[in-house]
Amino acid sequence: MAKVFSFSRIKEFFTSSSSGGFILLTCVVISLTIANSGLGEGYEALLGTQIGRDFGSIHLRYSLLMWINDGLMAIFFLLVGLEIKRELVEGELSSPAKAALPIIAATGGVVVPASIYAFFNSGTETVHGWGIPMATDIAFALAIITMMGKKVPVSLKIFLAALAIVDDLMAILVIALFYTSDLHTTYLLYAFGVLLLPVLFNRLGYKNLALYLIPGAFAWYFVHHSGVHATIAGVLTAMTIPVKTKDGASPLEKLEHSIANPVNFIIMPLFALANTNITIHSEMVDGLFTPLGLGIILGLFLGKPIGISLATWLSVKMKLCKLPTRATWAQIFGVGMLGGIGFTMSIFIAMLSFTDEPHFSSEAKLAVLIASTLSAILGVVILNMVRDRQPNSESV
Repeated sequence: MAKVFSFSRIKEFFTSSSSGGFILLTCVVISLTIANSGLGEGYEALLGTQIGRDFGSIHLRYSLLMWINDGLMAIFFLLVGLEIKRELVEGELSSPAKAALPIIAATGGVVVPASIYAFFNSGTETVHGWGIPMATDIAFALAIITMMGKKVPVSLKIFLAALAIVDDLMAILVIALFYTSDLHTTYLLYAFGVLLLPVLFNRLGYKNLALYLIPGAFAWYFVHHSGVHATIAGVLTAMTIPVKTKDGASPLEKLEHSIANPVNFIIMPLFALANTNITIHSEMVDGLFTPLGLGIILGLFLGKPIGISLATWLSVKMKLCKLPTRATWAQIFGVGMLGGIGFTMSIFIAMLSFTDEPHFSSEAKLAVLIASTLSAILGVVILNMVRDRQPNSESV
């Protein structure tokens, strides 16, 4: 009899494109369970534990929660930055013709949800959270569409991946421009000065990753103290790493492959465990029907698919772009629903939006979880229902 838990089965699970999403979802359930049990207060205290040391004027002592959100998540953003650069140089965003559709679709998927949130929250103390429903979680969305296998054309998966990457780039810009605390330009200048080194190494064709990552670590410290969120340093560092050197080696792909599993199976699960420990009470459930809750839920659940589908339809009708090969309009709407899975980035922006108002932050996280779950379910239902229909005549 074959062993149920053989090494090959374990290896198959961890190499599956859907395993990261499954682990992430498991961590959310665990975190919510702990937060709503007798262990909740102890868990909160654990996350507040101070770790690290201060060395004179160098401050490196922060809570465990901050190390996860500012430190480990910088590595997550490093991976996102690597994916963005690779797509810009040689992938789906490398030419105007390739990039047009996902860029236009992502723009619609950002503007409409943010507008819905702003409409509901205009004039309220929660209006600052307009960026929460504009983000798509790459890991969850791609994990779900990949699990559907041949039910969805490959071109549609590529479209979603490119759209999600552009979406992340827009979210990063929004974080840098609108969710930055007091700006200390001196530290910011230090960060850019340090990053000139890897830019020079890139120009000289050096492929040793240490020459890029060590300055990147210093840049992280300076960005962290500048007031701009420290995770932006991960993206900036990624942009300095060469896609290919003169001998054909690809430091970017090497680093991307080496950190993908740690990010998917360690960093993102830790982020979920640390940031979804929401103690649910009746007032919080009532908060789902406040401008804050409605803005997030309707922004993700309705705004994302409407924005993505409408922008795609307009670009095709105006003959600026063409639909992905073999894709139907119903499938585009289904992909738009998957775009409503905000999770990681939406929760991240929620924390930045309400740093001094934890009750708003908790309500926002719960709204994100509900909207993301509804979007995932309906997205799968739609894509399953329309998979056998004939492709639209305007597809290529």
